[in-house]
Amino acid sequence: MSAPAREIILGVGGGIAAYKACDLLRRLQDRGFAITVVPTPSSLNFVGRATWEALSGRTVTTEVFELVDQVRHVSLARVAEAIVIAPATADLIARIAAGRADDLLTNCVLASDAPILVVPAMHPNMWFNAATQANVATLRSRGIDVMEPAEGSLTSGDIGKGRFPDTAEIIERFSGTTLRERDLEGFKVLVTAGGTREAIDPVRFIGNKSTGKQGIAIAEAARSRGADVTLLIANSEIESHPLINRIDVQSVDEMKSALDSHFSNSDFLFMAAAISDVRPQKSSQQKIKKAELNSISIIENPDLLASLPADGSQIVVAFAAETDKDSIPEAQSKMARKNADLVYLNNVSDGAIFGSEKTSGSIIDASGVLESFDDISKENLAHSLINHAISKSNKLG
Repeated sequence: MSAPAREIILGVGGGIAAYKACDLLRRLQDRGFAITVVPTPSSLNFVGRATWEALSGRTVTTEVFELVDQVRHVSLARVAEAIVIAPATADLIARIAAGRADDLLTNCVLASDAPILVVPAMHPNMWFNAATQANVATLRSRGIDVMEPAEGSLTSGDIGKGRFPDTAEIIERFSGTTLRERDLEGFKVLVTAGGTREAIDPVRFIGNKSTGKQGIAIAEAARSRGADVTLLIANSEIESHPLINRIDVQSVDEMKSALDSHFSNSDFLFMAAAISDVRPQKSSQQKIKKAELNSISIIENPDLLASLPADGSQIVVAFAAETDKDSIPEAQSKMARKNADLVYLNNVSDGAIFGSEKTSGSIIDASGVLESFDDISKENLAHSLINHAISKSNKLG
């Protein structure tokens, strides 16, 4: 069974070079990519909607208020592995840099966390204008890949830097620099996320502050790199990619059952869930009256990670949330107890990390700290964790 085609959004700006994007679309299709074209409204003055639909075989819309029931700026952004914007005019670059969302394409850019390649094409005076150069610098500082325009003759009759690059150059840049490597193709990745809850009565529970953001980031990063991903997630309302096999659970027992069912069939396990350490000895089926809620007898929950088979056939990444400043020896001890290959140690003093888009901490193995981070995105951490896990994958043969 062949792998599904990799989904890409091709954004088309309103410049004369829009017609050259037709060839880019064809060449990307030749390489097995599935393309949804999202033109800006002004670009349809150069290449019409019918042309893009005929070439892509897909519906083409330009505005957020078209096919509203599909919420296309979200649904397209969610499945796209990458976005290529070619050509990108000075106006389009400025709008993206400013975080504008005035058409479907700019909405998709804001809604996506996929890698983006911007291919500028404009008159040399516009390219070298200080405003455009500042906007390009802004995009690059945010991790967006911006090509340099080619030099040569332009529609205006002038000669200079501003031409749309050759299709072959764009594809080489996209494949070699922008697009993430499919280094997990053929592997199965299991991720736990969120925070388990142990019922005290029908309205109260013992739980924690975990939202599931980091686990979802790992699951989606692994999917973008070609893995078959299963996400076991506890008590989180955050949506995940539709191509991820998501299993929602609530308690430790439910998480344990799901983990036992999927672990042996996985190549990698990222244990990002915050598992409740204890639970009530007895859960009431009726709400306990406030006056009667004087004390709760608790018992220890099983250690899910330590209870898994330790046959060395999977790469296991554990997580440790600590409030002490120097917890590295403790994290290494935890890693050994749980038969893990790596542990991510993050400091959660004063409630840091939980619910945040950023994280700070260190990736550790038996030898010590491999990499440390200060206030990076959870998506970037996800890819770093995957990189280190793959480096340990000689255990997989």
